[in-house]
Amino acid sequence: MQALVYIANEQMAFREEADAEVLGPGEALVAIEAVGICGSDMHAYLGHDPRRVPPLILGHEAAGKVLDGELSGKRVVINPLITCGRCSHCLDGRQNLCAERDLIGMYRPGAFAERVAIPETNLIEIPGDMDASLAALTEPAATATHAVNLAERSLARPISETRALVIGGGSVGLFAALTLHHRGVFDLMLADTNPLRRASAQKTAVATVINPIDQSAPDSTFDLVVDAVGGKASRQAAIAAVVAGGVVMHIGLMDNDDGVDVRRITLQEITFIGTYTYTPLDLRTTLAQLHAGALGPLDWIEERPLAEGGTAFAELHAGRCGAPKVILRP
Repeated sequence: MQALVYIANEQMAFREEADAEVLGPGEALVAIEAVGICGSDMHAYLGHDPRRVPPLILGHEAAGKVLDGELSGKRVVINPLITCGRCSHCLDGRQNLCAERDLIGMYRPGAFAERVAIPETNLIEIPGDMDASLAALTEPAATATHAVNLAERSLARPISETRALVIGGGSVGLFAALTLHHRGVFDLMLADTNPLRRASAQKTAVATVINPIDQSAPDSTFDLVVDAVGGKASRQAAIAAVVAGGVVMHIGLMDNDDGVDVRRITLQEITFIGTYTYTPLDLRTTLAQLHAGALGPLDWIEERPLAEGGTAFAELHAGRCGAPKVILRP
């Protein structure tokens, strides 16, 4: 089969690979129709993720058609998190915290290919009339859904009454803004340093969009700050911007440097929450929202052939691509 393969730092090759194979009973083979480039794929591309060792087929934000098994012929979204199903976290519905979790495109081949193997329990049927590229947005959108759900439980007032800041205008950051707007947050600001991404965010008309280099978000102003970058500078900005008693939701994983003002967090009773991916229910709920148009027209994505994926990675790294999400089509 044809696949886009991470072969070395900043090197992707579109080439012939061995066909995907199911690893055991209960697995299915899915023909990929659309797959998104995630920030974690970019981290691997840059050599910043020791878990993803080249040569490797990356990609986990995918939708396609099942080729065999109980759901044969059905169009599906893939839940890329493969978990044990037996531990207390899995049984409690928090599969994203499973100690044995795996992810396609990390330790096993991913979805930047014509086909991928995945457990049947990780497949969610797509409404029949839904475009595959929009369905492939389920994974990053569900990451935002999960983060907003966690934040909502910790806020001192109803989320619709809060003032919120989102740092980062990539797909997860933009989906966080769209989700907050959908839940009634109208006093909303989004900060991003890339002018092309700022233009995409402005197109949604759900937030005041700023360049944090030229215009810092005001300190001690926001009830909720979502850090969808996860770097030292963005953590510092998030903790400075949140009000006393407010919530900082940390999604991004740019680096593991410092940037956490523990003294301010303590003295101002700030809640700092880390969040990772989503639950299966988050995915199903988010897919339904995307299909219903609850998060807007989603016309800010960019579609490219899988064969041009290497160029897309290079342009994203250079900041020459303004689309918050690039979708590759095999």
